[in-house]
Amino acid sequence: MEQLLPMSLKQLNKLDILRRAERREITQREAADMLGVRERTVRRKLNRLKKDGPSSLHHGLRDKQSNNALPFKEVQKIEALLRNKYSDFGPTLATEKLEELHGIKRDPKTIRQIQVRLHLFKPRRTKKNIVHRTWRLRRAIFGELVQFDGSYHNWFEGRGGIEKACLLLAVDDATGDILYAKFDAHEGVLPVMGFWLEYVRLHGIPQAIYLDRFSTYSMNMVLAAENPDTLTQFERVCREIGTKAIHAYSSQAKGRVENKFKTLQDRLVKEMRLQRVSSIKEANVFLGEIFVPQLNERFSKLARAKGDLHRKPSKTELNEILPYLFCRLSSRVLQNDFTISYNTQWFQLLPTKRLAMRPKEHIAVHELPDESIRLLLRGKEANFQLIPKPIRRTKQQKTVSKTLIYS
Repeated sequence: MEQLLPMSLKQLNKLDILRRAERREITQREAADMLGVRERTVRRKLNRLKKDGPSSLHHGLRDKQSNNALPFKEVQKIEALLRNKYSDFGPTLATEKLEELHGIKRDPKTIRQIQVRLHLFKPRRTKKNIVHRTWRLRRAIFGELVQFDGSYHNWFEGRGGIEKACLLLAVDDATGDILYAKFDAHEGVLPVMGFWLEYVRLHGIPQAIYLDRFSTYSMNMVLAAENPDTLTQFERVCREIGTKAIHAYSSQAKGRVENKFKTLQDRLVKEMRLQRVSSIKEANVFLGEIFVPQLNERFSKLARAKGDLHRKPSKTELNEILPYLFCRLSSRVLQNDFTISYNTQWFQLLPTKRLAMRPKEHIAVHELPDESIRLLLRGKEANFQLIPKPIRRTKQQKTVSKTLIYS
């Protein structure tokens, strides 16, 4: 009895037809019609079947190295590079670096197979319990909607003593381009104001900005419900410059910027490692001059309609108005001694030409992104100086001093 090698259902069906033709239950022409080949092919297969048995139905290169396989020395070189230099790189990025830095041009699928074999890459499994979502069409024109967010991550991998930094990112919804990216210490009011002031100088004012509900951009639900007109500092600036702030209800809603962060947390971290970038200043230069232009060139999409909906501010706006809008704005009451308190510091207002000051008037305090202070009274800038102010004693301290006097 002949021993059958492991065969597929298709091969078993072909073997059955050939055996029937061999036993003359069917003619060779009928067998050729059933197999979709010519009669002489059937005769050739019958001769091979008689000589080699069922194994003749297997492909000649089964269990053998492919004729198109990579040369052994090249495989060794790729494996060494993947282990020693690109152990945490994904297949696509590793393929790019092998070609760019080592002159090895291979398909990402080939590199992926080597990484899987070396246990350097684990294929993703299909997620369970997928929530059904409706796809949203991109905006049609460049500058119609800009998605913005910040991401805290170990971008520098500890280099320069930086464990975690925040990457602020603006992505155009129509094209997917990174319009501006900047590293900063956190996602607070002043870093965000500084980011958008620089953005406006580069591109202009977009029609709308898509944000999440982080405290910098949105009031908490209770306060917003009690007073719908209450605005955050950022919402105030958006209203004053004529753009619309739109708040997303989920991270999936602003998927353009979220997906871009996912790409950057893979590619940007490794690129900065290769370039030995170890400070926020160096990283911002690298982002603006090298990384972002290359990434946009590779992944940019064409907008459905031509044009640019950014409003270009005039020179007067850029130099005299916008720098004092992108700030933290507060109000203080002028004391009888013409002083105000702000951020645990005291400011003495000085006589200013063509500006009459009276106690109990409200002073607008502008804290700019560089943390400098500007005081305005009735829209005019007031002169001031920082002064030391005596610290008020608590009731407990007053009681202790009285006890010491009378003891």
